[in-house]
Amino acid sequence: MTSHLRTSISKSDLLWLLAIVLCAWIIPKTALAQSLPVIENPERYRLPSDMSRVSFYLITVDVGDSVWDNFGHTALRMYDENSNVDTVFNWGYFNLSGGVIGFSYNFFKGIMNYSLVTNTPAFEFAQYRRQERAVWQDKINLTNSQKEILYRRLMWNLEPDNIVYSYQYFFDNCTTKIRDYLNEALGGEIATSYDGTASSTYRDQVRSHYASVALIDFSLDILMNSNIDRPMTEWENMFLPINFRDRLRQLPSNVAENGDKLELLSAPQMVMEFPPPQIQTKGYRAASMALLGPVLFLFLMLKKIPMSYFATHSRLGLKAESVNYRLFGLMGLLTAIFSGVYGLLMLGSWFISDHLDLHHNLNLLLFWPTDLFGILVALRWFLLCKPWPTDHNTLPFINYYILAHAIGMVIYTAAAVFGLSAQHLDGVLFNVVPGFFLFTALVWLVGFEPTRPRTTFF
Repeated sequence: MTSHLRTSISKSDLLWLLAIVLCAWIIPKTALAQSLPVIENPERYRLPSDMSRVSFYLITVDVGDSVWDNFGHTALRMYDENSNVDTVFNWGYFNLSGGVIGFSYNFFKGIMNYSLVTNTPAFEFAQYRRQERAVWQDKINLTNSQKEILYRRLMWNLEPDNIVYSYQYFFDNCTTKIRDYLNEALGGEIATSYDGTASSTYRDQVRSHYASVALIDFSLDILMNSNIDRPMTEWENMFLPINFRDRLRQLPSNVAENGDKLELLSAPQMVMEFPPPQIQTKGYRAASMALLGPVLFLFLMLKKIPMSYFATHSRLGLKAESVNYRLFGLMGLLTAIFSGVYGLLMLGSWFISDHLDLHHNLNLLLFWPTDLFGILVALRWFLLCKPWPTDHNTLPFINYYILAHAIGMVIYTAAAVFGLSAQHLDGVLFNVVPGFFLFTALVWLVGFEPTRPRTTFF
């Protein structure tokens, strides 16, 4: 959903925030149509003099190309002809006044405080026009009594104690707020009409909506665990703005015109039209090509180094070392960074974050935080074009570490092939594991060499 910043931030701050938002995700759990907080003494909210002259409109905004708006956005517009006041209610605002680092750390821990703000339609639409996002507007046909319920709920939400809420990507966001409020005004009709099971999972929706941002699509699929692999209910599926609008368009209204009941949504209007973000490349395809292609090439570049007086066996090296070890080092850098960062995020979140979808992740069998130390080794390969020297103390540790990585990959493959985990593993299994395994084997073959004994003089 769209999240608007309430303070100006620099480009570097945005990049930092992007990285944190990338790893700090949602908390999948069963979401049911629950009762909203009771409004005590609702009569204290003074209603407009004539509710028939109050109109509500659903504002639906298409997906954007930023990490925080790739699911789209929903807002509610209210026009009161009695006072000629036209207001858009928007639940997608967060505040960075405390600093982007502090906000990002809280976001990572699962503390996400968003708030309701009101603006004029001109102000809201101008933002979406700058972002080049399509916007639809539909009139919501409500009876006067239903309008009263919705109006009082909005006034209650504008109270200082109620304006801030704990944001959850799937279950409490800008779209679900309007869904829940309309469901209350309609006497639970939305929840009753859509109480079945949807055909998609949360992972399906994440993959679909982030397909235009390859790195984020690839990373989120790795960072999220089996919590997002269960089918959604139809009620939960309406966390998506487009889905929510489509479902409301299928519901009848209690308002009649010329003796015929109207649909709940009518008078659809395309406020502005822009093409959605385009899919440029698939993250898994890019990862597979980046791993497998160079690894296979380097295997073809292997050469046998004859046994020397200080080695117990012949070893392998690379032809044209000044070129191929640089390629080998570049691959090592990328692998160490991605594997180490993914592992660090998954393991770290398990201890400090409330984002349960990052806990108990089977991808920790593949991606280890300790792989970050491989950056130093890879830099030597790249800069000096030679293997990392080892002695009788370090060589066993390195061999055991590489063996443990290989065993982890075998266990991961078995879990995926035999369905031993509820987590969806096919993307990583087919696109990452083959190249990762071969690269690990290549590291064992040519990444290290024994040093000469100190008694050697030649």
